[in-house]
Amino acid sequence: MSAADFRKLADLFPDETVTHSSVQDIELPAADGVASAGVLALITLDNGLDHSKPTTLGPNSLVELGTALEGLRERAAAGEIAAVGVTGKPNFFVAGADLSAVTSLQKREHGLWMAQLGHEVYSTLANLGIPSFAFINGVALGGGLEIALQSTYRTVSTAAGALALPEAYLGLVPGWGGVYLLPRLIGPENAVKVMIENALNNNRTLSGTDAFQLGIADALFEPEDFLDQSMAWAASVVRGTAVERPAAVDPADPAVAARWADAVASGRAYVEAKTSDASPAPAEVLNIMAANRTMSQAESAALECETLAGLMQTDEFRATVYAFLDLVQKRAKRPAGAPGRELARPVTKVGVVGAGLMASQLALLFARQLGVPVVMTDIDQDRVDKGVAYVHSEVDKLVAKGRLGSEPAAKAKSLVTGSVSKEPFADADFVIEAVFEELNVKKQVFAELEALVSPECILATNTSSLSVTAMAADLRHPERLVGFHFFNPVAVMPLLEIVRAPKTDDAVLATAFELAKGLKKTAVLVKDAPAFVVNRILLRLLGEVTAAFDEGTPAHVADTALRPMSLPMTPFTLLAMVGLPVAQHVQESLHTAFGDRFPVSQNLQKLVDNNIRSLWAPGEDGGQEIPAAASALMSFGSTPSTAEEVLRRTQDALAEEIGLMLEEGVVAAPQDIDLCMILGAGWPLFLGGITPYLDRVGASERVNGKRFLPPGVASRS
Repeated sequence: MSAADFRKLADLFPDETVTHSSVQDIELPAADGVASAGVLALITLDNGLDHSKPTTLGPNSLVELGTALEGLRERAAAGEIAAVGVTGKPNFFVAGADLSAVTSLQKREHGLWMAQLGHEVYSTLANLGIPSFAFINGVALGGGLEIALQSTYRTVSTAAGALALPEAYLGLVPGWGGVYLLPRLIGPENAVKVMIENALNNNRTLSGTDAFQLGIADALFEPEDFLDQSMAWAASVVRGTAVERPAAVDPADPAVAARWADAVASGRAYVEAKTSDASPAPAEVLNIMAANRTMSQAESAALECETLAGLMQTDEFRATVYAFLDLVQKRAKRPAGAPGRELARPVTKVGVVGAGLMASQLALLFARQLGVPVVMTDIDQDRVDKGVAYVHSEVDKLVAKGRLGSEPAAKAKSLVTGSVSKEPFADADFVIEAVFEELNVKKQVFAELEALVSPECILATNTSSLSVTAMAADLRHPERLVGFHFFNPVAVMPLLEIVRAPKTDDAVLATAFELAKGLKKTAVLVKDAPAFVVNRILLRLLGEVTAAFDEGTPAHVADTALRPMSLPMTPFTLLAMVGLPVAQHVQESLHTAFGDRFPVSQNLQKLVDNNIRSLWAPGEDGGQEIPAAASALMSFGSTPSTAEEVLRRTQDALAEEIGLMLEEGVVAAPQDIDLCMILGAGWPLFLGGITPYLDRVGASERVNGKRFLPPGVASRS
């Protein structure tokens, strides 16, 4: 076959943004009096868009690449070229398959063609009859990294950025040879780490240096002269310089076979712990890896193609692409309801009221990302000093980990100062409070601030549940107040709920969204309603599980009943992380606002009253148990539920609450609920967000009489 035989597939995508394969003949450099080793034909993959737009591989792109490689194979046979190289446009090698194209393949047959086309093209690259080189100059994900793996040799730039095989994260498998080649190249244990652990850990990627150290790349060069260095290195290899690969293994070796089996078993345990086996893709990656140890590459390719074709038709894949592409990649960049950015005001100095843990995290974030002076205040010098010291210690940790240079570190430290007086806020453009979650305390803070700051200064609250409208009620200029709710830990959690009170003006709101962008956060506009989005949904969930526990459901049953949701942690673990007093305080606020939909647990209140902050404690068997002292404080009903009953009541409660939130206009659409839960609560990507999940399990129709999303959105039908 040839790439042209797949033209019928390519013709289904007339609007594809094609990544073109331009070929340039380059004479390999001579060295030390040795003549040139010949001509290297360099393929540059480029979609013609600016350097911020990733190159991807759809059917037309693959056909063009395959045709170019077939021509080069003929030239190699004729002795015209000595090697072939592949590189990308600035910042990108290749960012993988075109997910938009893959998602639109409605028939299994078309998915099979797509998988087979990739293998046809990559097989040509791997069998040119001359050495092939991948010069990884930038992002190399999925099918992009697999181009490199199919090449004979690989160099990588220290600035290459993100390298990964994220398919398990996206609901697929590394089905263009990655699952076969990677464990042989870097060992089965590291292959499982890259394909499974990194993928399921929020798609963690490798740097160029990481890839070199693992053995994925054979040589590492600096970005300034990356291509020149790569060409010189390629010339030496073509002339006969040996390339050592100490991490490579032979799967026929009995010792390697044992390692292979152990790595697959370890991967399966990791998948179960991370996903409760609710997504088929990670298991399929491991199934193929387990099987292909004794297969030829062609046999593995056939298995990869069949598996890919099947996975492309699953609800989990459709849900993942909805979450990743439609929400995280697209909607997040165009937040619904955000005013025009031309209304935004410049922010050249930031004030933070408070110097506790949250306030200190905010100060560090503003200083690092915006590069502007940040002043923290608190009620005494000791607290202020501790807050500034925390910022400095966190900067030192970043330096120690190699994530921050000495000069940027010194700058970040110098930008953050502290004061026991709020006078330094007089020339601030933006002041945010992060004090105790009590309405009257926050109102007092804003009254003091309004008397000090300039008329143009924006005031913000980091409240997680209180009314922004109530905070603004006594201000002379309530239009300047906006909710700016971060999630903990601030440096890690990407979501920022921007809360518009009735009188918040557009310029203030526009500035808030521009700030969020500068802080590298994803902002979602929410109405001023109790607990906003994430906390309202989580507290409804926790309320149902806690109510079942209070009714007599065994703690372990109640706590593990939601495992099919594959949440990052169990409900009682979440309660412990938040802290029972904080969770109980927010639950009481929601009970006041919404009544019995948010019951207040008397059992949890007894624990809070006795300074017990967590339900669970480590047991003697290594598991978890409720300590006797805590058990003695609580009393239970006589109507226990099964795990299935707890799960169903929670699903129905969530469907009801989200339906009400949409009716109230808390956000613009179900997609914003999903985006918030994915980025603010770690809702699994393969479930597509919370509303597709509730649609699929039937809760939406059971409770509301209709789906949240139309059939075919985040699902096959």
